[in-house]
Amino acid sequence: MRWIAALVMLALTLFAPRGRAAGEEDVTLAYPALSVSFTLPYLAEDMGLFAKEGLAVKHLDINGLGSINALIAGSVDFALASGLSLTRAAAKGQKLVAIAALHNRLFVQIVMRKSVAEAAGFDPKAPLAKRAQILKDHVIGVDSINAVNHGYLRLIAKIGGLDPDTLKLAVVAPPSLPAAFESKQIDGFAMTPPWPEQPLTQGTGVLIASAPDGDPANLVPLANSVLLTRPDFCAKRESACAKMGHAIAAASFVVRDHPDEALRALEKRFSTLDPKAMAASFAVLREITPVPPTPSLDAVRANENFNIEAGLIQPSEALKSFDGLFTDKYVH
Repeated sequence: MRWIAALVMLALTLFAPRGRAAGEEDVTLAYPALSVSFTLPYLAEDMGLFAKEGLAVKHLDINGLGSINALIAGSVDFALASGLSLTRAAAKGQKLVAIAALHNRLFVQIVMRKSVAEAAGFDPKAPLAKRAQILKDHVIGVDSINAVNHGYLRLIAKIGGLDPDTLKLAVVAPPSLPAAFESKQIDGFAMTPPWPEQPLTQGTGVLIASAPDGDPANLVPLANSVLLTRPDFCAKRESACAKMGHAIAAASFVVRDHPDEALRALEKRFSTLDPKAMAASFAVLREITPVPPTPSLDAVRANENFNIEAGLIQPSEALKSFDGLFTDKYVH
């Protein structure tokens, strides 16, 4: 925690915002990865929605679980994280609050190299349990162990009758997954768009399982990504939480009502990505973006059930209550 806090303070010192408009509130926002999952805050930044609400938001990239750890340590004001982390942190006595749910379904997809799948006689139209069996004895990339993408991979393996603990894994940073895939360092990977869409649109990969498309169907609703803060932060800075929630909600309306404009903004964020892959990723995202992005009890409860089914926590560790872990007051 001290190491993370030191890094965050250094970043804030080196990259302090300049030219802040009079009356704007300064806040810090930690991102755990570069992913289409975070389209709503990206749009809020790039389209001036934060500024319109009166926020000067400092964007910090803190990989993986470091993002939520920085929030717990008090080094940042807000963090984007997997909804699964919310309940797992609470179970350890580290209570946070979700003020926005960026999705209403899990956003993860699993892809396999087409040549590998064809050699194994893979049928993309087979039932999920049959499709999942191709994971056996192949090296699958994930961005982090015991995070949401790894959890989804474990769940799909179980559906296929495989022992998730026997999967061959390689931990690879998300932007490097397509390159590792192309160079055959890995046979497939589990990740959120846009990274699976790259081999899919190029014709070098096949889709093994797609949570946004209903693999499996019982993962609805589920808050794949959430905007988190500490309960005491909103108590002390109510206006900052309200402005943040309003800006994220405004971005969800842009995704729904002005998709072309939203896609153009995203293409600038992912400027090195093939436009076809970007468009395909955005189409998937648009289907699972709630308007407004309101956290719900059903979604938070589903996150906890996912943790159990994927083997990320034991049933005995499940929360008995979800009180205080989310609020819908800031996104309306």
